[in-house]
Formats: sequence, C-alpha cells, structure tokens
Amino acid sequence: MHGDTILLMTFVLALVAAFAGGMVARACRLPPIVGYLLGGLVVGPFTPGFAGDSHAMNQLAEIGVMFMMFGTGLHFSFKDLLEVKNIAVPGAVLQIMLGTLAGYALGGAFGWSPEAGIMLGLSVSIASTVVLIKNLTDAGLYQSRGGRIATGWLIVEDLATVVILVVLPVVFGPGEVSPTELAGELALALAKTVAFVVLMLVVGSRVLPWLLARIARFCPRELFQLAVVVIALGTALAAAMLFDLSFALGAFLAGVVVGTSTLSHRVAAEAIPFQDLFSIIFFASVGMMVNPATLVAHLGELVALVALIMVGKWVINMALGALFAAGARTSLTIAAGLSQIGEFSFIIGQTGMALGVLSADQYSLILGGAVVSIALNSFVLKLVDPLCARMERVGILRRIYERRARTIEPPREEGLVDHVVIVGYGHAGAYVAEVLHDLEVSCLVVERDLPAAEEAEAAGLPVLVGDAANSEILAHAHLERARVLVVALSAEGVSEMIAHEAREIAPALRIVARADSQDGVEALVAAGVDDLVRPELEGGIELMRHTLVDLGYRPRQIQAYADDLRDSGYAALADDARSERRRAFGHLMASLSELELHWVEVGERCPMAGCTLAKLDLRARTGANAVALKRTGELVLFLDATTVLLPGDSVGLMGTADQLEAAERLLSQ
Repeated sequence: MHGDTILLMTFVLALVAAFAGGMVARACRLPPIVGYLLGGLVVGPFTPGFAGDSHAMNQLAEIGVMFMMFGTGLHFSFKDLLEVKNIAVPGAVLQIMLGTLAGYALGGAFGWSPEAGIMLGLSVSIASTVVLIKNLTDAGLYQSRGGRIATGWLIVEDLATVVILVVLPVVFGPGEVSPTELAGELALALAKTVAFVVLMLVVGSRVLPWLLARIARFCPRELFQLAVVVIALGTALAAAMLFDLSFALGAFLAGVVVGTSTLSHRVAAEAIPFQDLFSIIFFASVGMMVNPATLVAHLGELVALVALIMVGKWVINMALGALFAAGARTSLTIAAGLSQIGEFSFIIGQTGMALGVLSADQYSLILGGAVVSIALNSFVLKLVDPLCARMERVGILRRIYERRARTIEPPREEGLVDHVVIVGYGHAGAYVAEVLHDLEVSCLVVERDLPAAEEAEAAGLPVLVGDAANSEILAHAHLERARVLVVALSAEGVSEMIAHEAREIAPALRIVARADSQDGVEALVAAGVDDLVRPELEGGIELMRHTLVDLGYRPRQIQAYADDLRDSGYAALADDARSERRRAFGHLMASLSELELHWVEVGERCPMAGCTLAKLDLRARTGANAVALKRTGELVLFLDATTVLLPGDSVGLMGTADQLEAAERLLSQ
C-alpha cells in the first residue's frame, strides 16, 4: 500500500514540511524560500525518516517552472525587452562565456576532467528565472529598470540554454562529430526555435485570445480556470514534444501570447494560485535532491563553488554593468538577482550525468551550490540600497557607471518656496504632479530611478535625482519651506524612513503617504505622517459605492457605509482630528450628490455682474433659486442676499426646466 501511495505521500508531506519550514523561516526573519528548501531536505531520501520520491517531485516541480514562466510571459512585453536589449542581450552572452570560463577553471582546481569542468561552468553561468522573479518581486524591484533588464537578461539565457542542450549531446556524445554535423544540428535547433516562436506569435496570438474570450463569455468559471491551465501546460508540452524545446520556453511564450488579450488580468488572477503552489513544490524538490553527507565530505569544494556563484558572478555582472554604463543601481540589481543558479543548471547537470561526463558526487555538489545560492540570494538583494548609496559617494564609480546617463540639473534653491515635494514618480506620484502642475502649484519631484526622473523632467517638473530613504537628498528639497510632502511609494518601510527624516527636518510640515496594510498605517502614523491613503481600501469603497448606487441607495446611506469601512481601515487615525476631516468631507460630497444643480457661468457682458443676489432678485425674475457658487476653484454652499456675482462665477441653480432656462438667459449674456 505504501508503494502505491508514495507519490501522494511525498506530495503531501513535502507540502507539510515546506509549510513548517516557511513558518520557522518567517519567525526567524528569514526568506520563506529557505524554509521551503529545508522542508524538502527533511522529506528527501538522504535524511532519516520518511524517504520521499524525489524523481516524482521533480516532475511536479517542472509544473511549477511552467506556471512561473507562464506568469512571467503574461507580464512580459517585447517593447520592454527592446528597450533593454542593448544591455540584456550582449550582457547575457558575455556572462555565459565568462561564467563558463570561471567554472571551467574552478573544475580544474578541483581536479575534474575538462569535460566535467565545462559542465560545471555552464551550470554556474545560468541563473534561475523562477528565483529571480520571486526575489525581485519580494524586494519590490521587479518593475524597476534593473529588474526589467535582469528579467530580459535571463530570457536570453533561457534561449541560449536551448542551444546548449542541443550542442552537449552532439559534442560529448559517443563517436566523433564533424564540424559539418555540429553546424547542421545547431541550424536545426535554431530553425525549430524560430518556427515555434513564429507559430506562437502569428497563429497563437490570434487563436488563444479568441478562445479565452469565447470561454469567458459562454462557459462557467471553472472551465475558464481549466482553460488557463491547459494553455499554460499544453503549450509547454507541445514545445517539448514537437519542437524539442524546453517546457519553460513554451510556457513563457504562451504567457506572452495570452498577455495580449483583454482578459490577461483575469488569466493572471486565475493562474496565481497554481503558480504559488507549484513554485513551493519546486523549491521543496530542490531541497529533496541534496545529499548532506556528500556536501559535508566536499565542504571545501562547496564553499568555493558558492563563492564563485555568489561573489564571482556578482563581480562579473558588475564589470559588465560598468562596461555598458547601465547605472549603479541597475548594475547592482542585475548582479544581485543573478547571483544564484537553479532549474536550468539542474538540467545541464542531469545531461552531464546521462552523457557520463559528471559523476553523482559532482552533480550533488552542483545541487548543493544551487540550494545555498538560492537560500542566500534574497539577502544579497537587500544590499542593493546600501551599496548604491556608498557607490554614489565615490566619484570615480559614479562617473564609470553613470557616464552615459543624461544628467538632470537640480532646481534652483530660490525657487523652492511654498512648494509640494513628491517622493516617487510612479503612477500615483505622476498623477499628483500632473494635477499640481495644471493648478500652477509649485512642486518638486524626488526620484531615484533615472528614467522615471527623466520622464518627470520632460513633463516640465523640477527634479532631484536620488534615494530619499538612504541619502541626504531630502536636505536639498528644502522641506522647511515646503507646504506638503507626498510620499507616493508602495514600500511602507521606505516611506516610514522618509517620514521620520522629514519630520526631523521640518516638524510642522504636513506629510501625506500611502499604506497597504493596517500595520503600515500604524507605523506611518507613528513616524509622523498626517494623512494616509490605502489604495486597495479606497478601491473597495468605490466598488461598494457604485454597487449601492446601482441598487438604488441614496448617497447619505452609502456614505455611512463608507465611513464604517474607513473607520476600520484607518483605525490608527481614529483618535485624531484627521478622521473627523475625512468623515466631514465625505458627508459634504454625499450632500452635494443629492442636489441636482444646474450650473450657469456669469457672462463677461452680463448686466447683472457686480450685483448682489438681493438686487438681482433671481427667484422673482425667473423662479430659480441660487444655492451654490463656484469662484476661482472655491465652492461656496451658503449664499446670502449680500453675495456679489462676478464675471466668471458659476452659479448652482435649482428649479424647473423653464425656470433654469430663464435664469441662464439672464446670467450668461
């Protein structure tokens, strides 16, 4: 019975061990990946107790790679890749070459054969896309310029791996291979790759979105979910079976094609649970493959290999970043993100064992290096900000890495008076800056990402380039003379640091920030933030508001529900006058919503311009009532007989259609 259920037991116990490991890792403030790896090690065949079927788990882990690559494709844009091609393409090629040479040299130092050294070098040179995307996402760097280049870089590496896996059996297989035969095999592999890509982009881009749209319209939700799974896994299987390509590449292209559909966001939402579950299985399966006894027996070699993966590749990528003048932060992000190896390294190692080039101990050493590098990679990414701050202080490093960057002149200090400082020029920050610019309110943008800073400058905004959380950039923003500080960043920890620093510089400054959680609200209020916005909460309130409007509820009733939601969502503000301002503003808007006002602008030549409402006697003349007034952006709700109408004022009127028409003729002359 045990033999019949070994796969089920392995799957369940691996999940249990991964969950326990993840909880322990969280309690120890370690990345969850470390817990998943250790959980897999516990249920693996090389530790006491239950011996799981690592081969079966590898099959399930391959599904995790497919889902992860499918999700990457959904958010991938060829436009984005073309924007970073000048760095990603040559950088990936050069790094594979240099990494292979370094690994070959290390294999020689270990006393390995030249063939085994080449296998070691190839395994070291290829990083894990799964690990990269997860760690970049956790660090909030996935959408940064460095994150986009690193992702494009690994896409190029994945394509190169397809060629490598074709070449290895030809070069290291039995028998002599002539250069002509080798060239023919390479040409065939490239032709298959090109054929599959063209098929997906030309045919798949028309068929798959159309199919998903039909299923979404006419089929129940579970069939749409099944369709997403079938497209992701079926395309990956077709790539492997029909074109001899990797599962990962097939799933990635399926995601790229589906990403062009109007349903791409719904597809992504349906795929996320599968992606998360099987990515955990992937990390657990990696832990299961590690033999601790082998690693202990070759501890010195393991340390040297990990040093090459994490330090050697970091140095290589930083050198390439300097060569291409990618920028200090971008180079650090790429170097940190690629300081690990993963799934394709396993495949190359398995190919080496199948060809008789690598021994079992050598392959275990590669696995051990992968596990350690995966476990430590998230810590390397945490060094990006402090290292970037130090590099910016060293003039020669700044000149080397930023030599091709267009410099942005800092704004003149005398112009920074009564201004609004906006930290972060992402979507939210750009919207705020656009409105302030239209209202002719002086504002200053602080942005650490150079391309985003250039966008702000192109929009006509004064810009300071730098990291407000890890530098002295706020000292140059003249917060003591500013009216408001807007922290438009999604990272709550960074916003908290900025708020602390700003409060010390300017104790009376009003600070507005965003928060994504209740804990974030409390931390930011403690840091001195005056007003907070939770985007997801406000989005939910707006969804509720529109739904209740459609159901016939009145604005005042709806506002009561909105008040309750905001009271719970902004609990940290409850004992302060800020919550009362929110409530009062909401009731004001609800009251206005119940008034069906007809607005009429007072004309420049209107004979009534300059008259008081008493002299105008609008109600006696037309029957309409004047109940509100808009003047130079200000709204006046309570009008009396002494209110004077001026040219350009907008008067809010109530009355019948005939009465309103008569009042409009009188006022709009």
